[in-house]
Amino acid sequence: MLTAFARAFQTPDLRKKLLFTLGIVVLFRFGAHVPTPGVSYQNVQYCVAGIEQGNAGLFGLVNMFSGGALMQLTIFALGIMPYITASIILQLLVVVIPRLEALKKEGQSGQAKITQYTRYLTVALAVLQATGLVATARSGSLFPGCDRPIIPDDGIYTTVLMIITLTAATALIMWMGELITDRGIGNGMSMLMFVSIASGFPAALWSIKQGGTLADGWIEFGVVVVVGLAIVFLVVFVELAQRRIPVQYAKRMIGRRAYGGTSTYIPLKVNQAGVIPVIFASSLLYIPMLLVTFSDSEAGWADWVQRHLQSMDSPIYLITYFLLIVFFAFFYVSITFNPEDVAENMKKYGGFIPGIRAGRPTVEYLSYVLNRITWPGALYLGMIALIPAVALIMFGAQGEFPFGGTSILIIVGVGLETCRQIESQLHQRNYEGFLR
Repeated sequence: MLTAFARAFQTPDLRKKLLFTLGIVVLFRFGAHVPTPGVSYQNVQYCVAGIEQGNAGLFGLVNMFSGGALMQLTIFALGIMPYITASIILQLLVVVIPRLEALKKEGQSGQAKITQYTRYLTVALAVLQATGLVATARSGSLFPGCDRPIIPDDGIYTTVLMIITLTAATALIMWMGELITDRGIGNGMSMLMFVSIASGFPAALWSIKQGGTLADGWIEFGVVVVVGLAIVFLVVFVELAQRRIPVQYAKRMIGRRAYGGTSTYIPLKVNQAGVIPVIFASSLLYIPMLLVTFSDSEAGWADWVQRHLQSMDSPIYLITYFLLIVFFAFFYVSITFNPEDVAENMKKYGGFIPGIRAGRPTVEYLSYVLNRITWPGALYLGMIALIPAVALIMFGAQGEFPFGGTSILIIVGVGLETCRQIESQLHQRNYEGFLR
């Protein structure tokens, strides 16, 4: 592995891409520590030190994707979340809007148009989220119980300035991600997401050590590291697992030449949905708490939500979270993988699955295999997502256990894809590759 890194840096153009990516990452992390104009930095630090742990459950997802910048109210407080939301919305709209579906089938030009729509939607969502964040911080809901004003000046000029700054910073993050994709090692948005999540690992591990009681917390720290490595191994194993459905293409004679006759396969991953179901389930569970927070209601429903849907150690929360992940896993797979389109394309080019007739039998076979392989993937996502709750009960990790949930899925997924990118670059230059 170290030799592969040395070879990567010995190649001039690949070294330039790696250094360019590293420079963008440094700028991205620098922006996560620059306070937003109009925010009292001292008061934010005071409130964060007092109640951040208790409030992590409500804004934890956005705070994780921003690399901790949300709770610090820096210029990159929104992070990459508006772009992620916009991308998911466009993916869902492609299925239901014929115009977008036609653009997707046009190839590279159509995909460029969809990317442009994603950018516009990202900016619009950034304006909405920035307005909501400023209103939340001003009302005191971001740090409940803190007696110091986060935004001392509540004038319209300060409010507009903060919204413009947060929106422009989100557009800057989107531009940085595209620069990494075009001039760096690729997967720009995923790389920034990886950096944001990984930046919180040291603090989370150290908090577990400080909260431990055995040998000054070092025993708990060691147990968490060992368990974390085992979880990473499990996630890597499942993320790389796939069911390969063989496909045979018939030979065709055109003139005196024979075409086709090749064999290939359709790779169906065990975790076909990726991390999207966990994000959907987390976001949906935040909605009741947001309604209670902004309504300040003392009704019976508000009390029930606070008792059962706010804390990770609530059985109702855990069961609901798990069931939502399983549901969204099947839902997302059903809209992203269409067996009818796959069977139609195979039939168009003379392909068939050995032992299965083309047409409707192929569609039924693909649907059967997809449903069977989605079940273990959905259950795996649910178990991985519940690991922070188990850590909260066993180690008192305060919801900051790093080896579980959305964080570990994204870390491992982006890490594997980045290794593949570097390995392909090395193979193009006749080297042994990045992963031996």
